Amino acid sequence: MAKDVKVIEKTVCYQGFFRLEKYHLRHRLFNGEWSPVLTREMFERGHAAAVLPYDPVRDEIVLIEQFRPGAIDAPGGPWLLEIVAGMIETGETAEAVVRREGIEESGCIITDLIPLYDFLVSPGGTTERIALFCGRTNAAIANGIHGVSEEGEDIKVHVVAFDTAMTLLKSAKITAASAIIALQWLALNRDDVRARWLTG
Repeated sequence: MAKDVKVIEKTVCYQGFFRLEKYHLRHRLFNGEWSPVLTREMFERGHAAAVLPYDPVRDEIVLIEQFRPGAIDAPGGPWLLEIVAGMIETGETAEAVVRREGIEESGCIITDLIPLYDFLVSPGGTTERIALFCGRTNAAIANGIHGVSEEGEDIKVHVVAFDTAMTLLKSAKITAASAIIALQWLALNRDDVRARWLTG
C-alpha cells in the first residue's frame, strides 16, 4: 500500500463472477495536505495477460473475434476483433497464460515472446492490469472456431496480413484496447521483430 494513501474502510458490495469493493480513503494532495475522505467503488476481476500472435515468415497476424456483453451498445456491435488473452490464476505466470490461451482461443502455439507493456486497464474504476506480449507463431495452422465451451466461449479465428491489420486499426474496426496497443507497437517495431525472429 502506498504510504500516501490511507484506507479507512474497505467492504465487499458484491461477490459473484466478479467482485465489487467499496473504499473509504484519503490520499496525499500535491500541496502536502490530505484529501477529504473519498468513497470509491472498485471493480475487482483479477489481472490478465494478452498476446498478439505474429508470424514473421508470412507477415501475418492472428486476431480472434468473440461476443462481449460490455459492447452491446457499442457502435460496431458486441462481436469484437481482439487478441488472445486470459486471466492470470494464482501461481501462474503471464507467459504461461498467453501460451495456454494461444492454444485454447486460436489453436496457435506461441514460441518466442517479447514483453511489451504492463498496463492498467481503467484505474479510475478497476484494479485490473494486463501484461501484454507479442508472440511468435505459425499462422498457417490458425483457423476455425475455438474456446472453452464450459466457459461459454465461442471464438472465431481470423488470420490477416500485416497491412490488412493496419487498415482495420486505422479504420477503427478494432476497438479493444489491448489489440490497439499491441498493433500500434508492432507497426513501430515490425522490422526489428522480423530481423530478430528470422535471423535469430
